[in-house]
Amino acid sequence: MKSISELRQDLVSGDWVVIATGRSKRPNDFIVPKRPAFAQPKSTCPFERRLSNAHVVYAKDGKAAGSDWWAQTVPNKYPAFDKGICAVFNKKGPYIVTNGAGAHEVVVTADHTRSYATMTDQEAALVVRMYQDRFRTLQDDNCVKYISLFHNHGRLAGASLSHPHSQIIAIPVVPPDVASSLEGSERYFAKEKKCVHCVMLRYDLKNKERLIYESEYFITLAPFASRTAFEMRIFPKAHQSRFEDIAPDEQQDFAHVLRVSLAKLYHGLKNPDYNFFLHTAPVKNAHGARLDRSHDHYHWHFEILPKTAIWAGFEIGTGIEISTIKPESAAAFLRKIKV
Repeated sequence: MKSISELRQDLVSGDWVVIATGRSKRPNDFIVPKRPAFAQPKSTCPFERRLSNAHVVYAKDGKAAGSDWWAQTVPNKYPAFDKGICAVFNKKGPYIVTNGAGAHEVVVTADHTRSYATMTDQEAALVVRMYQDRFRTLQDDNCVKYISLFHNHGRLAGASLSHPHSQIIAIPVVPPDVASSLEGSERYFAKEKKCVHCVMLRYDLKNKERLIYESEYFITLAPFASRTAFEMRIFPKAHQSRFEDIAPDEQQDFAHVLRVSLAKLYHGLKNPDYNFFLHTAPVKNAHGARLDRSHDHYHWHFEILPKTAIWAGFEIGTGIEISTIKPESAAAFLRKIKV
């Protein structure tokens, strides 16, 4: 008797996901129904001009820009982390607290409506270059152990402003989801003497069932244990532990792959809301030493999670996520989307 669902285990984290084929939909059924447009007027948008407190500003030619700008990084007006005393941990009864020392920045592009999916490669490359520049600057802060980069597209993804923007938050601890990924990578390396992500990439490049897009340096895959329908991950083909270390030609290629991957979602699922975020090696180890070799086993990557489902009681109560389409079917659908 054929099972109506399949449990798959993530090779890195050890987490289980459910691929509920008995509840499966056709790929086109994941197109988000028409909903109220998430669009705010330019007249009230704070990102419509070059801001005087910008850390970095680029024109479209990549040079420093005046009023004719394409991308800028500014401090978040309502930061979750800011300058402060770090590495001081205090006890409150059985609990431990420390200051939220770090930084919280926003990377903004000039066009009020054009997201990554509708940018040119050149425009996308400038944004990626800005990400990398800010990483290299923020990692020098003694308080910072990890730098989180993420992008919320659409109201369902948590965006409070419709104007396209990403966020960079530098924090004094390694966040638990990243810590779990690092521990899984280290555990596999200790046992097999191989990078776990490299092993998966070799298999998927040969198998090609979950391959969505491939370039000279990067590959986009639907993960074997996808947590949600149409989840995608972008990996460098060659082993690299730190996003901020990619070379200029790789930077251009990554921007192209990120744009194409998001454009496939945009056209294939009619512009769904999504989050993307970076998993990379911490900028310091547990003892505060910068750029040591303890995380060389790790393989940085971007994760793209479209909002094709909502967590309900089972997911919240168990931590096991349900996807209603096989990643192999999602990859086959997205591969065919021309952008």
